[in-house]
Amino acid sequence: MAEDNLREACGVFGVYAPGEDVARVSFFGLFSLQHRGQESAGIATSDGRRMHVHTGMGLVSQVFDERELARLPGHLAIGHNRYSTTGSSKLCNAQPVMVSSPLGDLALAHNGNIVNAGYLRRQLEVHGCEFRASTDSEIIGQLIVSSPGRNWPEKISHAMRRLEGAYSLAILTREALIGVRDPLGVRPLCLGRYNGSWVLASETCALDHLGAHFVREVAPGEVVTINGEGLMSFPGAVSVRQALCIFEFIYFARPDSVISDRLLYPVRQAMGRQLAGQYPVEADTVIGVPDSATAAGIGYAQAAGIPFTEGLLKNRYVGRTFIEPDQRMRDLGVRLKFNTLPQVVSGKRVVLVDDSIVRGTTTPRVVKLLRQAGAREVHMRVCAPPIRHPCFFGVDMATRRELIADQKTVPEICQHIGADSLGYQTVDGLLRAVGLPQEGLCLACFTGQYPVPVQLEMDKLALETPPAVSLASRR
Repeated sequence: MAEDNLREACGVFGVYAPGEDVARVSFFGLFSLQHRGQESAGIATSDGRRMHVHTGMGLVSQVFDERELARLPGHLAIGHNRYSTTGSSKLCNAQPVMVSSPLGDLALAHNGNIVNAGYLRRQLEVHGCEFRASTDSEIIGQLIVSSPGRNWPEKISHAMRRLEGAYSLAILTREALIGVRDPLGVRPLCLGRYNGSWVLASETCALDHLGAHFVREVAPGEVVTINGEGLMSFPGAVSVRQALCIFEFIYFARPDSVISDRLLYPVRQAMGRQLAGQYPVEADTVIGVPDSATAAGIGYAQAAGIPFTEGLLKNRYVGRTFIEPDQRMRDLGVRLKFNTLPQVVSGKRVVLVDDSIVRGTTTPRVVKLLRQAGAREVHMRVCAPPIRHPCFFGVDMATRRELIADQKTVPEICQHIGADSLGYQTVDGLLRAVGLPQEGLCLACFTGQYPVPVQLEMDKLALETPPAVSLASRR
């Protein structure tokens, strides 16, 4: 939530639609995926002969206008929204990434994080590859074009056997749209039909906004190619297990998206019901921190028989901006994004439901806001279990020493945030709410059991030029 929330890497989109304005379709597809990244945006198109690309810093609506879209002709396109996890937030790291090869140009949009990126980059540099940016996404592109193979699917399949980590990719060549999902299936990627053509997207909500029909998810380890001959599927790489990120269900994906055949809104309501069963309390009203915990708050209220109210309101027009606040505005902090309704909470015992607590920097301010509005008691309930381990698969979380649950006990956290009581979801309760077996999910941030061996932090920091900074410091 606010500055304490988890930041997901990116949203990717792709469309193959002869006769359509694919740049405009991509714009609206990215617009619906804006929640997955707000630092930069970009679209690449192809008309079968040449590729065209435009990227920029900021929100989709800040990067593109009618003039820019008109400069992106073609019948196939990919698009990208970025939040930086590997590589700093600057224009050279905006995507789609363009790479040249004897087979022609390739544009790539990436959601996720490669844990062996530093090693791969050093190997590619030994063989003469030059890098213009500091992202693992460019490493993926260079690895693909330098891999053996007679065609793109063969090259991609070979590259996948060397990549470790999370990657859902939308790839554009002169003639084809290609979708790729890593063998673990850490990040979502779905296929849809659009006016007889095809669409790729990180989430099904992007299909809904376009009026496209959801067909299926791209399977973990699958490569799909879409061109004039239709859709073809190829095996890319195989894993003995799957590890879909649990935070797609808790926070990242929109509540109107479907993942693993589950609409996320009722899944989040179920998280709230689990919390109500685990941590009952006498209270007058339940509030969900908007917007990510609204559904869970409603679920808690329903299960507990306590009225749900919107005592905390969010300014939904506060997004990424290049206008720095002055010191007075910085001191106001969380008030820029949240406001209370004193008439709703004054004199009340409040249950405050949130999706997660990461560093514990923003939660105390929200609790304080409610107390200043007259709340008599504030009982904190959290949909995610305590986060004690950093993520290496595309989530800008924090270093381990910055995670409050790794440094403090639950009673100490309760005292730190200023709540009257604190209840975290259990792993078992979370799994019951999601309705999927633990073996198919990544719960490493709770358990420390990563789906693949993670490289040293220095391996990732080596990607930075000039000298590296901690991934968490870019929050």
